[in-house]
Amino acid sequence: MMPQRVALVHDWLTGRRGGEKVLEVLAEIFPQAPIFTLFHFPASQAELLEEKKIITSFLQHWPGLKKHYRWYLPLFPLAIELFNLQDFDLVISTSHCVAKGVIPRPDALHISYIHSPVRYAWNQYFAYFDSKNLSFLAKLVIPLVIHYLRLWDVTSSPRVDCFIANSQAVAARIEKYYRREAKVIHPPVDVDFFQPKEENSFPEKYYLIVSALVPYKRLDLAIKAANQLNLPLKIVGWGPEKKKLRKLAGEKVKFLGAVPDDQLLKLYQNAQALIVPGEEDFGINILEAQACGTPVIAFARGGAVETVRPGETGVLFYHLTVESLREALDNFKDITFNKSILRQHAERFSRRIFREKIEGFLEKKWDQFQSKRKKI
Repeated sequence: MMPQRVALVHDWLTGRRGGEKVLEVLAEIFPQAPIFTLFHFPASQAELLEEKKIITSFLQHWPGLKKHYRWYLPLFPLAIELFNLQDFDLVISTSHCVAKGVIPRPDALHISYIHSPVRYAWNQYFAYFDSKNLSFLAKLVIPLVIHYLRLWDVTSSPRVDCFIANSQAVAARIEKYYRREAKVIHPPVDVDFFQPKEENSFPEKYYLIVSALVPYKRLDLAIKAANQLNLPLKIVGWGPEKKKLRKLAGEKVKFLGAVPDDQLLKLYQNAQALIVPGEEDFGINILEAQACGTPVIAFARGGAVETVRPGETGVLFYHLTVESLREALDNFKDITFNKSILRQHAERFSRRIFREKIEGFLEKKWDQFQSKRKKI
């Protein structure tokens, strides 16, 4: 039997992406559990989370937070450690930055669902902090800050009793950086909402990207390829790279910003393909597109190799270059995709299946933890 005193910990609540969809299921499983998070932008989440008790850190009301919260990165470890979790027997963190570094009671169980070890500190450091794009002062300060963050990230990892990874790729990073094993449980895809359109009309003549506008997503490759091939490209998402990417874009590249779910559904349904030009930790958008019967063109690293079946549900390209992506776009045109196969593949990652797997894992680990405590 699961404990009553459970706390959920999440890095921050600023938008609704894959990490927040995992948190939503955890909030359903533990309806009384409060959510501890560094900061929360009101109305940024699904109603389920907005109605929860949300406890924020001292950063919540700091100046410029909404536009420039990444400036406060050096304070994130301190802020997460200051949460008081002494009343909770089970702590579940969902982390891509510092959430896994909370300090639970010595006799509490801490399970952490990892979307990625801190990207800016590890595998995506050079994507975020290429020296040629940094000022003289940034070249001095950023390496010192990231060095400290790496040390903290590794030394805080023993505070976690059990790791869950969102993909095999992330499990490999956890083993590499933390020297720990992780159970792989893929994130949930809302296949009840994301469905193919009923009418048998042909896709419209555009390609689609659904992504945060951040460096490691490599949207620049897709924009350059679209410019060179004169392809219509629609980009859903927001982020700090928006101004830079707009300067690259030709007249057929359209930035749509954040869109409501019903509009996103139509964009998926009517696109020729979803393009995923960078390395994804898992890539929930890949499966949302496939659930709508839309194939995917993705970079062959990270989670995409677990979710894209070449020739059946999409096409992979193997080098982070415009030329490699262009070749994949050419190959894509010669393949006829079966919407039923795309749909069936996506259904393997449904919200129901995720909930069954995560509940089963949590119950098993709690029972083992309780048995171990009784023997002491």
